[in-house]
Amino acid sequence: VQQLRVARTRTAFAVCCGDGIVTWGNPTCGGDISALRDRPRNVKLVQAAGAAFAAILADGSVVTWGAPDCCDYNLPDEPRTVKEVQATDRAFAAIVADGCVVAWGNP
Repeated sequence: VQQLRVARTRTAFAVCCGDGIVTWGNPTCGGDISALRDRPRNVKLVQAAGAAFAAILADGSVVTWGAPDCCDYNLPDEPRTVKEVQATDRAFAAIVADGCVVAWGNP
């Protein structure tokens, strides 16, 4: 039996199941993942802020969706492997492989 991992924003849910993510709830708070160009695969972790989600993929990359002021971000151009993501109500912070912290969202 596979254990499901559930995350929630104020008005939406995301569940890691298999190698993908299922979402439901308010689309502006992350309840509709279909807006992403490519559906996330090989998901290791989903973290929720108040109105957005961030997912770490098996290759260490991060995808975000939900409220634009929470999830618009750009990691530096050089490849970075994200080890952990934490969230506040309107922002995310990630610890990358070299120990640096990268933050994005509503300042």
